[in-house]
Amino acid sequence: MKKLFLIIFLMCLNGFIPANAQTYEFKVVTSVESIIPSGLGRSRLISANDDRDYKEFTSTQSDDNNDRNKADRSEMRVKGFDETKLLNFFNIGGIRFQNIATNDALISSKINTMVAEGWDLAFVVSGVESDAGKEDGQGIYITRFIFKRLKK
Repeated sequence: MKKLFLIIFLMCLNGFIPANAQTYEFKVVTSVESIIPSGLGRSRLISANDDRDYKEFTSTQSDDNNDRNKADRSEMRVKGFDETKLLNFFNIGGIRFQNIATNDALISSKINTMVAEGWDLAFVVSGVESDAGKEDGQGIYITRFIFKRLKK
């Protein structure tokens, strides 16, 4: 038994069995669906193509230290992204169920394509900013689809 453990240990040292077995990369796809009446809103499915290192835009705050990150917002902005048009939930006649079904078909297509490319749907997170009262007829639904796959 001791010999077996020794052999496995030596194989790990030589790279036959990776010591850190799996490392993942993540990708976020966001759907923004408008609930502005009369079809005036904009609904989109957004997926960034450019990578950013959050550390370049992070500062550390403490009582002793006010380390301000000097990064320019223009450096932070991602210019390479895919933007898929979606239909608004409302048109001039009110809620439009055909638009919702169309958006579902487009989002499903994006998910199926990513799964075919080796991504796994890991998490789905959603939020809403909806009608805030009599004078506010606006709002959006935001859904983030978080995918992961093994790093190559």
